[in-house]
Amino acid sequence: MFIQPYLFFEGRCEEALNFYEAALGAKVEMLMRYRENPHPEYNPPNSDDKIMHCSFSIGGNTICASDGMCSGNTSFQGFALSIGVATAADADQLFHALAEGGSVQMPLSETFYSPRFGMATDRFGVPWIVITEQPVAG
Repeated sequence: MFIQPYLFFEGRCEEALNFYEAALGAKVEMLMRYRENPHPEYNPPNSDDKIMHCSFSIGGNTICASDGMCSGNTSFQGFALSIGVATAADADQLFHALAEGGSVQMPLSETFYSPRFGMATDRFGVPWIVITEQPVAG
């Protein structure tokens, strides 16, 4: 058994995939559009080119995503995706890429438990935590 995040972008999934490919090096593993659904009567209106289901990997981790009902109203609440990286330089790069066009809840900085820790919400509303997994020197 395993738990896997599944994100519903409500019409912006392809845009999000392109962003995560550029910002995080994500790789799309599988993608199915609504037009491929053998039961199109269940598809949202005007959704043929939208993503019904996809999976993508980031650093060996798989995330699933969809355009959902294509409502245009994305709402991610009550969770964050956490990325642990090896170096402060990696954290700096990923954090700034994720925060571009989004918002920062906690600026990336040194803490007593990590050389870099920060919290940001990306331009799609997905909350992220970036942390350097090496201990603070000292």
